[in-house]
Amino acid sequence: MARQVLFHIIVLCTVVVVTVVGYMSWTELIFGVPRGVPQLRRSEWSTAPPTTTDPPGLTPIPIMYRKNYSKLPEWDFDDKYRTDRRPHKTTQKCDSSLWRRIQSEPELKDKFIPNIRMYVYNGSISMSEWNRLSHFNNPFGFMDFNHQDVMAGLSLVQKPKEPLLLPKPGRPCITCAVVANGGVLWRSKKGAEIDSHDYVFRVNGALTKGFEDDVGNRTDVYVHTSYSITASSATLQKYNYSGAPHDQGIKYVLIPEGLRDFEWLTGLYKRERLTHGSYEGHSPWEFYSGQFNETRFYVLHMDFLRFVRNRFLKSETLNTIDWPIVRPTNGALMMFLALQLCDKVSAYGFITENYEKYSNYYFERGAKTEVVFYANHDYDLERALWKRLHDLDVIHLYLGEP
Repeated sequence: MARQVLFHIIVLCTVVVVTVVGYMSWTELIFGVPRGVPQLRRSEWSTAPPTTTDPPGLTPIPIMYRKNYSKLPEWDFDDKYRTDRRPHKTTQKCDSSLWRRIQSEPELKDKFIPNIRMYVYNGSISMSEWNRLSHFNNPFGFMDFNHQDVMAGLSLVQKPKEPLLLPKPGRPCITCAVVANGGVLWRSKKGAEIDSHDYVFRVNGALTKGFEDDVGNRTDVYVHTSYSITASSATLQKYNYSGAPHDQGIKYVLIPEGLRDFEWLTGLYKRERLTHGSYEGHSPWEFYSGQFNETRFYVLHMDFLRFVRNRFLKSETLNTIDWPIVRPTNGALMMFLALQLCDKVSAYGFITENYEKYSNYYFERGAKTEVVFYANHDYDLERALWKRLHDLDVIHLYLGEP
């Protein structure tokens, strides 16, 4: 009897300890760092709760609202992120990999996390995870959102069965062209160079027809939001836009920037016309021109998005009343997606120091338009970051012709 009482006391104390530490994982409690992974410094490992060990009866915390904060709120777990067991880059024998440069550069080696959790899918957001991520505004978390509204779409997303990028046969390194839409590409004649890479990433409008000489014609990875893929159809018709890239075997990556993206997922996976919300009347799968496939569709994780903001693009505007709308551009998130997965990254069409020489977009064919600095992005910060990564030989940034 005494042994049974002692056993129950030990179990109760264990539950209390796990509850008190809140965001510490079981493996960290027992082993200090997760097993089976490279020994990074402890501060780089997530202290978020495991996705499968919710206490019985755990429910969503009350909805936290952005309007209650006059600037970006700060939590003691702001810079803690969910991680996977292994790094995401699939090649290990590339002697010239950008990751070797990152690991040898004091300015960068403490910022990057090779195994940051990159994708979100059914089963990856437990109630504990929901409650943690509810402290962050979208797209970095679920502030303002109702649990049921988000999970209705998110629970349909399949766990990726393979990496986003696989090494090409006989190639020790993965080379990637990351193509944004800046006017610097107009008459650049960089199309063949772009298409010579193992993988070509594109974002938003991603027009290629009629611009092949400058931007190439291949798309292997298309990064988008529900807004960018729908708005492009409406705003780019005058440039002969015929739809989002739909190359055979293309992989799609969604940035879940708001509730409308989770609504989008519901219609996309169920093949149902949406009957409410921002895209009422839309049929999401039609925007992928027959190339939507559950096994080739990826949704970026909120921790990955927050990691990019916190460690590389933390704008001063986050300290103002406008903080909730500020986030990295889709192009910036595409860049960091490539940096996590590729050995060599060449960037085209991104904002450069001499951006005033060029039109806003390459498909404007050199029109006298100015780059629009939208209030929800910090373009100056991104411009400085791309130049710095270029100077550090992490990326090769196309700077335009002399």
